[in-house]
Amino acid sequence: MENSLTVLLMGPPNVGKSVIFNRLTGMNVSCANYAGTTVEFSAGPARLNTSTEICLIDVPGTYTLEATNDAEKVAVQMLAGNYNSGKGTGHCSESPRCSIQKILHQGPAAVLCVLDAGNLESSLYLLLQVLEYNLPVVAVLNRVDLAGEKGDSIDYKYLSRELGVPIIPTVAVTGEGFAQIKSSIASALEKGSSGIARSGPKAGAGSPWSRAEELAKRGKKSDSDSISPRASRRRSLGNLMLRPWPGLPLAILALVIVLAIIVGLGMGLRQGLLLPLFRGLIIPQVIWVVERFIPPGMVQNVLIGEYGFLVKGLEWPFTLVMPYVLSFYFALSLLEDSGYLPRLGGLLDGLLNRAGMRGSSIIPLMLGYGCGIPAIMATRALESRKERLMISAMVCLAIPCISQSGAFIALLSEKSIALVPALFLLSFLVMGSAGLILDRFIKGDRSPIIMEIPELLVPRLDIIGKKIWTRIKLYVTDGALPMVGAVAIAAILFESGGMLYLGNLLKPLVSGWLGLPQEAAVPLVLGIMRREMTVLPLLEMDLTSLQLLVGATVGLFYVPCIAIVATMAREFNLSIALGVLLFTSTIAFLAGGILYRLGTFILNVPVLAG
Repeated sequence: MENSLTVLLMGPPNVGKSVIFNRLTGMNVSCANYAGTTVEFSAGPARLNTSTEICLIDVPGTYTLEATNDAEKVAVQMLAGNYNSGKGTGHCSESPRCSIQKILHQGPAAVLCVLDAGNLESSLYLLLQVLEYNLPVVAVLNRVDLAGEKGDSIDYKYLSRELGVPIIPTVAVTGEGFAQIKSSIASALEKGSSGIARSGPKAGAGSPWSRAEELAKRGKKSDSDSISPRASRRRSLGNLMLRPWPGLPLAILALVIVLAIIVGLGMGLRQGLLLPLFRGLIIPQVIWVVERFIPPGMVQNVLIGEYGFLVKGLEWPFTLVMPYVLSFYFALSLLEDSGYLPRLGGLLDGLLNRAGMRGSSIIPLMLGYGCGIPAIMATRALESRKERLMISAMVCLAIPCISQSGAFIALLSEKSIALVPALFLLSFLVMGSAGLILDRFIKGDRSPIIMEIPELLVPRLDIIGKKIWTRIKLYVTDGALPMVGAVAIAAILFESGGMLYLGNLLKPLVSGWLGLPQEAAVPLVLGIMRREMTVLPLLEMDLTSLQLLVGATVGLFYVPCIAIVATMAREFNLSIALGVLLFTSTIAFLAGGILYRLGTFILNVPVLAG
């Protein structure tokens, strides 16, 4: 897209901006970090009614342009065309990306500003600030259906006349209004794509906030008698979820249902579909092809032997881990799209406070059970560095990513399904204890809780399906393929004798302290590359229930993978990343050894000699 024009998609968080972006780009996107910051944005070719190529940039969500945080500073720089000289870094491209640096240097040709019909005043405040830049603007008034259900009638034609910009009512999840969006952007670009001043905002008279209040007051009419029964029920239920009674019992029920979905759906997919498919059809064909063309020996064993990466490299990522990845993201999408996750944070704020956290911490913590990288990045929404560092360290220490969780479930459920909740209970206890300790030793203050509580909605299965599909594709590229490489290393170590050497070298630690067989030293090495590789090789060993629990405990607290360490170094600094690495490794071996000795004492079995 060398000759493309840039359109900025702007708006506050949680306004449906990502749905609009995906509809206009077809999810054909690239992601990058804005130069000199950790703020991430997306860019993609927009499908608009114009012959000119358009690159749509999804600007980080922001409530104002007062530049009080990194997201607001990035939004201002993008509007003004003042792209700084550093280089952005991309990481999740699904297509040839927009030439991000070139486009940002060119500056925007127009702005598509998204307004929330349910929070009109604050949205108009942002729009007024955007209009202070001399750029063509098209405004999208999203969620008009929800506003109507609440008895709110918005005169968007009046607002359009007063502001001098097109205002298009939309329902992003259904696509209503998108034809008009495309034609309005094309018209704005045709009328104002040249000669745009980008030196910064013009000095305006009066307060944008008082102007937004006036426009919202005149442009919106509320009729309590027009509130639909469905909206009334949603509001009542949403309020109940924020109260200790019945909010806490409902929270427990919701978390039990989430766990049941993750374990039940994941196990059903694994045993009913993926295991028969791979073990009965795919892997036998792979073995047949290798045996036909590769003579017996080390090379054949590396490919299809005990740790053969064409066998275990297919079976572990796709039959043991992927079903739980899918079931987790389905459950998480239900929590996200229903609006329940922020309510859970608000409800648990008092309890989390006792562990040194805020209710708003629930979102990055829950994300951590999917992947530690977005969880650490999500801490940017927390106001203080102390909170960011605390939550990031806890994610690294005690929250298993979904790949690791899938490995735990597969490992422990073979012996006893009761070991699965026991391990996660240990995770919660250690996480809470770590929060108390970190709160005392990390300097700084915690910010007051600031959480936006969105509308309570019934999740749409088509939207959830698209989100899961996107996340599964990312799992295959960022999770499964690196796991195959780690399995290949394990196969080479096993066939070359390196596994035996490592076992002898680490015997005092692995066998003497942890009570595991010598070959369990290999997962400790592989776990540095992928967290789940600390666990998966244990499936091939004949271990007792106690040894399985010890191995899983070490895997739970062991070093975060290389990608997470790199993320910690980027978000904070290298010394903090290395400190977390040392901290988690120490806790892992200490907890594993203590658990082994407690288990042998309770079960009255002898401790293995080192």
